[in-house]
Amino acid sequence: MEPRINYFENAVAAKFLRHINSAGKVLSDSGLPAATQELVKIRASQINGCGFCTDMHTKDAAHAGETAQRLHLVAAWREAKVFTDAERAALELVEQGTRIADAAGGVPDETWENAAKHYDEDQLAALVSLIALINAYNRVNVIIQQPAGDYEPGMFG
Repeated sequence: MEPRINYFENAVAAKFLRHINSAGKVLSDSGLPAATQELVKIRASQINGCGFCTDMHTKDAAHAGETAQRLHLVAAWREAKVFTDAERAALELVEQGTRIADAAGGVPDETWENAAKHYDEDQLAALVSLIALINAYNRVNVIIQQPAGDYEPGMFG
């Protein structure tokens, strides 16, 4: 399987990636817990069918010490006992924020209020921004059919 375009070597794409990667660095340095960030990236990538990002973020999470049990249960987080209330609130927000088109009213107030119980304003800003960012990465990879499976933790810096 080959991607439709070599996005990593295209000049326009490389410029775009530099900018959104800079945004990603701001978020990784935020006060939002690293484990929560990876769970959010994994769940959005699962919903969007992005194999490349699902591969990357599950491997990065495992490399950072995340358990296999939690990684296997991200897609079924509602029925799993292994996530904290704060992580569950973040997973609900990422699902609602990723599936905006599925709900006429957007993200429900109840979902937002639950997240706000667990995260301060800066963490909420980081969480919202991370949801937007991972959805952008997912869309690029799905559109170009970027193959999954070859990612090694740390290979992009």
